[in-house]
Amino acid sequence: MQRAVNEAHARVVELRARFGPPTVQPWTQAQTAAHETAWRAWRDLERDLQSAVTDHAGTEGVRRTEVEKAVRERASESDGPD
Repeated sequence: MQRAVNEAHARVVELRARFGPPTVQPWTQAQTAAHETAWRAWRDLERDLQSAVTDHAGTEGVRRTEVEKAVRERASESDGPD
């Protein structure tokens, strides 16, 4: 789940970099739609991940922050080249 969140966030960042700031050059409708779709996907994935982390922490009786840290570290370890 964390890797999916990371990928979705990278997509949002990539679109922002490619389109530039909308205050400098207004985005087209297609650009706006692409950004909003990517942003919503990221937001929804992040929400689902946070819910799963909270549930797991409660079930296991550990601090939520510990679970979140472990998940992020584990995802970053496997983000290396294949």
